[in-house]
Amino acid sequence: MITKKILFLFILCALSSAVFGQQYSIQQYLNIRSASSPTLSADGKRLAYLTNVSGTSQIWMIDLSNGVPKQMTNYDDNIGFVEWSPAGNGIVFGKARGGDENTQFFWMASDGSTTQELTNNPKVRHNFGEISVDGTKIYYSSNKRDKNFFDVYSMEVATGKEELVFQQDGSNSVAAVSKDGSKLIVSRSGTELSLDNNLYLIDAKTKKETLLTAHEGSAQFGDVHFLSNKEIVFGTNDKREFLNLMRMDLTTRQINPLDNSAWDLDASEISGDGKMFAYTINRDGFSELYVVPLGAFSSKMNDATVLGSNKQSVRLPAQGIVGGLEFSKDGNTLAFTFNSAKYNSDIWLYDLRSKQLTQTTKSSRSDIPQDLFVEPQLIKFKVLTGVRFRHGFMFPNFLK
Repeated sequence: MITKKILFLFILCALSSAVFGQQYSIQQYLNIRSASSPTLSADGKRLAYLTNVSGTSQIWMIDLSNGVPKQMTNYDDNIGFVEWSPAGNGIVFGKARGGDENTQFFWMASDGSTTQELTNNPKVRHNFGEISVDGTKIYYSSNKRDKNFFDVYSMEVATGKEELVFQQDGSNSVAAVSKDGSKLIVSRSGTELSLDNNLYLIDAKTKKETLLTAHEGSAQFGDVHFLSNKEIVFGTNDKREFLNLMRMDLTTRQINPLDNSAWDLDASEISGDGKMFAYTINRDGFSELYVVPLGAFSSKMNDATVLGSNKQSVRLPAQGIVGGLEFSKDGNTLAFTFNSAKYNSDIWLYDLRSKQLTQTTKSSRSDIPQDLFVEPQLIKFKVLTGVRFRHGFMFPNFLK
């Protein structure tokens, strides 16, 4: 009992010394800022993103030629997302009022000079999907018809005219839109099992619905991109342990694996020119980032190692998490967020030609030196088998 008390006092003193010897306050740590949601202008010269440097998450913009950031919005509420039109004619963003989660959409001129409301119904929740390639329409889901269900809509940005693309009494969201807008992939959450959904092909003209991912049990399907009007790529863990990257022929429904890594797919993105593809996998809790030319997705290559010799690994600043993948329109630059134990969330740009990685935003660490942030160490161990109890203690068999 005495030994336990001494040990407790030693630990208490050690913790007290660490706390009182620390020259940086809790408030400083709470004031560490971050940047996220990178989106590039069509000409690749400007970067819009979200940062909470002002206290709430707002849109800022950087002219990449000089690296000078400029604040574009100044609302009391946090901005939820920001996306530059592929055509370069404007920026769409969303925010909810007072944290009610009922996101409304807004359209901002490319230079930030004007902003207009696209939706204004505080009792309706809007979930953003995509902007059309020509920048004239946005696609999204909302519970406008019935608060219990989400239908899919499109809206003409110039006129605000809304069209009901797909109606169904379920939780539907826009997963992908073909370049010509003739087809949509809709994701619908399952109602009986958790972590379960299906993908449906929707004809935008006839409204015809086709189930693409019939399956048994619980399975997830996501990160969907059109390769063409006849093919898509997506991630799934159906009939497998890990969430892996797949390709599907929309005519035959044939599915072929593209990467059979024994780790989960985290995120993916396709370049606007249709030439490059980027994706991340989560290995031991840390991201690995790969880029691969879409030529490697040739229909002639059907084996699970198709990307093995074609994918290029991006060397990251440290072990951490990658998110917010976004290509420039020409496919030469990849923007993403990176954060780790030593790096607060910031935006980085990867030049696919020079293979150079550059940190674009440098969010405040509240004057706390970076070397005071300690990276975790991954420790692996084998689980012992054949364990037995003897006299109240546990012994492996080899210590009997």
